[in-house]
Amino acid sequence: MRLLRNFGFLTVLLVLGASAQAELWMPHIFSSHMVLQQKQKNPVWGKADPGAVLEIQFGDSVQKVTVGEDGRWNALLKSRPAGYTQYDLRVSQGAESLYFEDILIGEVWVGSGQSNMQMTVTSSNDAEKEIAAANYPNLRLFYVTRVTADTPQEDCQGTWQACTPETIPGFSAVAYFFGRELHKKLNIPVGMIHSSWGGTPSESWTSKERVDAVDAFAPITERWEQIVANYPETKAAFDKKFAEWKAKKEKGEATDKDKPRAPMGPTHPHRISSLYNGMIHPIVPYGIKGAIWYQGESNAGRAFQYRTIFPAMIEDWREKWNQGDFPFYFVQLANFRARSEEPTPDDSWAELREAQTMTLALKNTGMASAIDIGAADDIHPKNKQEVGRRLARWALRYDYKQRDVVPSGPLYKSHSMTKDGKVAVSFDYAKGLHGKDGKLAGFMIAGEDRQFVWADAEVKGKQVILSSSAVPEPKAVRYGWAINPVSTLYNGAGLPASPFRTDDWPGITVDAK
Repeated sequence: MRLLRNFGFLTVLLVLGASAQAELWMPHIFSSHMVLQQKQKNPVWGKADPGAVLEIQFGDSVQKVTVGEDGRWNALLKSRPAGYTQYDLRVSQGAESLYFEDILIGEVWVGSGQSNMQMTVTSSNDAEKEIAAANYPNLRLFYVTRVTADTPQEDCQGTWQACTPETIPGFSAVAYFFGRELHKKLNIPVGMIHSSWGGTPSESWTSKERVDAVDAFAPITERWEQIVANYPETKAAFDKKFAEWKAKKEKGEATDKDKPRAPMGPTHPHRISSLYNGMIHPIVPYGIKGAIWYQGESNAGRAFQYRTIFPAMIEDWREKWNQGDFPFYFVQLANFRARSEEPTPDDSWAELREAQTMTLALKNTGMASAIDIGAADDIHPKNKQEVGRRLARWALRYDYKQRDVVPSGPLYKSHSMTKDGKVAVSFDYAKGLHGKDGKLAGFMIAGEDRQFVWADAEVKGKQVILSSSAVPEPKAVRYGWAINPVSTLYNGAGLPASPFRTDDWPGITVDAK
């Protein structure tokens, strides 16, 4: 007699009266409606009875795998090309089976970071229109439930769903618009795995093994060890203050603004490695093409440190996935807050953007600048459509070989002095270099005294020529060097130049830990 259990994300078939055995188990990243990465053998894994021989049927291919003595098993599914053929996957241990249906083969990407990645389609521009039009049954979505963990977890909560007006409102806007762009341009299935948490730093998303191996993480580790050690005392002090506040509020003597702030503790999402453990490790090594990332605001005060810990996080993910140097594309921080009319020689957000640019030294990385689509009064700008498109440009150009796609706005390449005391700055991705609306501003230069002034600027071919009567012998050039800079330099593809500087003078975050 058979009993059919349907849990929505999988189906389990049992034979009543069978001898006792370990439960056949696979993590939630495997479910009906999933997308598997094309043109590679995709890992599948789980638990079963030690020593048991499992049968894995994927489409018309069948393989057998023996469960290890620790009760764990893994296998590689047959490589297949992208297409709209629907496959079934059945993993069987004797009479017990896990069954997944409506599986597509296409491109799979992970979207992660902090609040600008977490920000939903509902909160983006033209939300009502975008949601109504989000009918893409072959664009599949997996949303990793937010959770922290002390140690690497085996599973996360979530299930694959087809993109519809009902499923898209709460999904990451950046991940959706990126995936939609690829789906439409490539005309193949796309799977987006969304795993993000607002307000979090990059060290939360890095494994403890990598953290322990990189000296730049040491002060963060020490800080968190102290926070955890002090937590019982700080929690007790908070509980007392909270009780006092609550009593006063009930008497009308206090407001919500007076509410004491809970202390950081062992389960806080800022804790080092906590989000890697709970939200990345459970999906490794699911077959992917690459990752997109929108984060940095929470590390801006430690921008110099970010030069090391952000690339370390990328390398950590690549090592853990064991799929080589997979593409990793990230968003350079958008413009934010009030704009200064005076040259700003020092700014932590400018230094964070510089650290992001320096990360391009890693193989197969790309950076989408958002320097012109932010909002002075909102750290969560709503134009996530353009962010998704700009990230997709990198993938379309370098991963999908669309040679006509320009992946980036102008990126600083080099500079040289001219005989008449001017500075000639050269750029990559500089075809069609021009000033927005015919105007060119946002450049500043300084001499040996390090006193910056606005520079006169003109475009000549793929170069910008800078000068100032106040600086007869320029030693340094900076462009867009502010939290909300003037951004006027574009290329022919309509993409903005990324902020840069030519000097290496110590910034304001060099000693921040």
